[in-house]
Amino acid sequence: MSNAASATPLLAPYKMGKFDLSHRVVLAPLTRERSFGNVPQPHAVLYYQQRATKGGLLIAEATGVSDTAQGYKDTPGIWTKKQVEAWKPIVDGVHAKGGIFFCQIWHVGRVSNHAFQPNGQAPISSTDKPIKPATRADGIGLAKVSTPRRLETDEIPLVIDDFRVAARNAIEAG
Repeated sequence: MSNAASATPLLAPYKMGKFDLSHRVVLAPLTRERSFGNVPQPHAVLYYQQRATKGGLLIAEATGVSDTAQGYKDTPGIWTKKQVEAWKPIVDGVHAKGGIFFCQIWHVGRVSNHAFQPNGQAPISSTDKPIKPATRADGIGLAKVSTPRRLETDEIPLVIDDFRVAARNAIEAG
């Protein structure tokens, strides 16, 4: 059988666990940096609704699991009640158009700067070695990263718990 004959059409339906996708085009997570104070803003309802299709999958922009998870300016979080409540109308808007919405939860680890961290502390990571600065998304400046603080073994369960809570909060948001 040739590759062309065995290829699945991009617009063919797909069963993904309990979700029935009407096609295989997915909105990948895009770090938008428009969630002032790490709280999703009302304009995000329109942004995601404009990209929703019946049975289409959208993956939300990278969403921090805790205040130590942040590494970029104005990225959303899902660790506070205020953030969860802000996500609800966004999720409802996508669902109103028949879309399927997933939340990408993350922790940036050492890809951060102390300015994004609580009390200006060093970012936490699995290592105390900083990354080499790379060009930022604006294509001009270099990202300013701080030397991270290596997690102690007894701190690892705390980060795991941040992910557990964030996942529950995402479910609560819709």
